Amino acid sequence: MAAYKTKQRDELIDYFAKLGGKHTTAIEVCNGLKARGSSIGLATVYRQLEKLVDEGIVKKYFIDEGSSACFEYVKDGEGDPYPSCFHLKCEKCNKLIHLDCDEIKNLEEHISRHHGFVVDPMRTVFYGLCMECATGLSKETEGSHDGEALK
Repeated sequence: MAAYKTKQRDELIDYFAKLGGKHTTAIEVCNGLKARGSSIGLATVYRQLEKLVDEGIVKKYFIDEGSSACFEYVKDGEGDPYPSCFHLKCEKCNKLIHLDCDEIKNLEEHISRHHGFVVDPMRTVFYGLCMECATGLSKETEGSHDGEALK
């Protein structure tokens, strides 16, 4: 069954295509479209996202229980251009960072080859601190100890 083409659907696909494989939440999509001058509402964004998920154009996944659903563009007519989807999640500010790194792909291959385990890259999240929070933490630590190093 062919998808019913609408202006909102086309706006969403164009928005995702320009993200280049990065994930986003429905609220971020709505805000991004509004910043581009669109009048699309949040309910329409949710409805259209679910249709795009059903069509296989967008993937929907949950990083953890406390996070909103993330959506990621996976189809531009040439198959799945973004097959892996590792993430970094900051435990301080909750920022979610899409990780596309050959070293991680090498780790995934190593785990498969040497440990007989196939990693699901759509559900693999590394937890820690983003650069901004880690830098802020370093500055807080330095200030609280009058410049002394922590032991």
